[in-house]
Amino acid sequence: MLGALAVACLTVALLTGCSTEDAICGGGEYPVLAVGSTGRACAPNGQEPPAGYVRFPQGKVPEHVSDEWDTYWNTHTVDHNGKIVEVPGAG
Repeated sequence: MLGALAVACLTVALLTGCSTEDAICGGGEYPVLAVGSTGRACAPNGQEPPAGYVRFPQGKVPEHVSDEWDTYWNTHTVDHNGKIVEVPGAG
């Protein structure tokens, strides 16, 4: 029974292009980064980030929990000048 369920879930993921990993944001949202810290949120597609947040730099957007960029942004942020910097004591 469990084997059949696993195969069914995998088949759905492959057919729909979905990942079995947890997404950073839900459908219709994109991840945003708090300026000067490692804080994050999700913003609705088509809207600008909330005050105090910015979009992740192109090509460095976390998509799934614990992926390369999710891990990277646990110790880095964007400063008030838009520069990527390490966060002291983070991680």
